[in-house]
Amino acid sequence: MKFIQRLGYYLSGFAVGLIILFFFLSGKKASCDYGPNARTVKNISSKPLSYSKNVADFILTNKLDSTTVKNLIRFGDVDFSKSLTNLDSCKQYFINNNFKGKDIELEVANCNSIAQILMMRYKNE
Repeated sequence: MKFIQRLGYYLSGFAVGLIILFFFLSGKKASCDYGPNARTVKNISSKPLSYSKNVADFILTNKLDSTTVKNLIRFGDVDFSKSLTNLDSCKQYFINNNFKGKDIELEVANCNSIAQILMMRYKNE
């Protein structure tokens, strides 16, 4: 069998496999969260959020809503150098993001059943 024929068989089988894979994964929430940042943010986003008093005041003062806060966490970057990941009960993560041209920093305590936002502030202030 010539190389061109083998390549043709390989590519046709590969194409059929991709079509079948696309058919089975369409409509499902399949994701490839392999990086530490993506895994951490996904874990925090999957839990119900609670706010400390300071964070609730910050949200009211700056007219933010819960969807904005969730998106700040979901699309934020975790600063592992400042985070306290060796705690036993609730690990604390610092998440940086940008909202309306201003840098925002969040401190989130990630417990087993709930995620609590301990601090939220603009970095420039």
